[in-house]
Amino acid sequence: MNRYFQQQALFPPQIFQPPSLNLGMILVIPAREEPQLLSTLIGLTRCALPSCDVEVIVVCNGSETDGPEIRAQQEKVAFLVEEWAEKWPGKSRLRFFLLWHPDLPRKQAGVGLARKIGMDEACFRLEKAGNPRGLVVCYDADSRCDKNYLTELEAFFLRRPDCEACGIYFEHPLEGVDYPDGVYEAIAEYELHLRYFIQAQRFAGFPFAYHTVGSSMAVRSDAYQRQGGMNRRQAGEDFYFFHKFTPLGAVGTLTTTRVIPSPRPSHRVPFGTGRAVRERLNTKKSYRTYHPELFLHLKAFRSDVPALFEAKEHQVQTLFQNWHPSLQAFLEEQDFHANLQEIRSHSAKQDTFENRFFRWFNAFRLMKYLHHARENGFPDVPVGEAAEWLLGELKLRAEGSSIRELLLKYREIERKVFSS
Repeated sequence: MNRYFQQQALFPPQIFQPPSLNLGMILVIPAREEPQLLSTLIGLTRCALPSCDVEVIVVCNGSETDGPEIRAQQEKVAFLVEEWAEKWPGKSRLRFFLLWHPDLPRKQAGVGLARKIGMDEACFRLEKAGNPRGLVVCYDADSRCDKNYLTELEAFFLRRPDCEACGIYFEHPLEGVDYPDGVYEAIAEYELHLRYFIQAQRFAGFPFAYHTVGSSMAVRSDAYQRQGGMNRRQAGEDFYFFHKFTPLGAVGTLTTTRVIPSPRPSHRVPFGTGRAVRERLNTKKSYRTYHPELFLHLKAFRSDVPALFEAKEHQVQTLFQNWHPSLQAFLEEQDFHANLQEIRSHSAKQDTFENRFFRWFNAFRLMKYLHHARENGFPDVPVGEAAEWLLGELKLRAEGSSIRELLLKYREIERKVFSS
């Protein structure tokens, strides 16, 4: 057993059937209070199979504080899944396993820990199969996908042997009979916010502008282990996990297939998709997003970063004074000048400097700045207004100005940008 499993894995590997020597991809699905789980698994059986064998690990998780009703529901779903998996006739190429963890510690019980348990198990099985470069794929118990999902995942990493992790293109459903109209309106606004945020970062020139959606990520097993695995956060685990890889430069976005995450509201997480939809339904207020002017501040800041490498002290101060006061105040709080000196002292070349600089001013720090500015004179604005502004800056137009029309344009942009 290698060092990762000795130091990082929280639970000993389960005793499953031995992995096949052709095992190359394992999907990990956390499942808590998921009545649609079996339907999701059946949906995966409709996918075309890649050349490698595929496994699906379902982590049926709960908290030590769960009441008897939740436990009974979990047991019912687990029984149905295990019974179905045992009878599934295609198990020679696509196998399903269930991990039963109903009593996770209260302070850590949640989606991050559930993903970690499943992803650790997946890495162990890939190691046993002799395939340390195999794929560990994050999926959700209420998601759907296109039929070419598995084959395109394999093809992407075969084309990109240098790639350690990727985000997978996603689209929430915008209509249907499964939810009230208000849910589809809410998810359209929230998805537009997600896409505006990523494209606004690209507009500003920041290098780590990638979606971090928990149901739409894949990583190589050995890279997962080198970066310390999944975290145990109860929300936002996807953001913190994927951004372990973005500074390494070996990431990409798969756009030739699609994950279809659920738009359902949720009470289980403090932020994210489910919480955003629930609040939109409760308040009836349109979703608001980061003020566009902040990305102009960041764009000016980004354009000056190369000059910081060899700038004299007075030149650094001149550049600093030219940045917006909101950004200056934030950088002072972040001890900018001391960090700049430390970065320069370890950088012999321009590209090394910029790489180190953006490991410091990374996706986390950028997010901190946006939150700082929100509280200091730049309140959020309606997402449609922000999305229209950015299209104008990019010299692009949507077919109309409704949320749906704007979102369709942003989807088009992303498929072109990330496939290039």
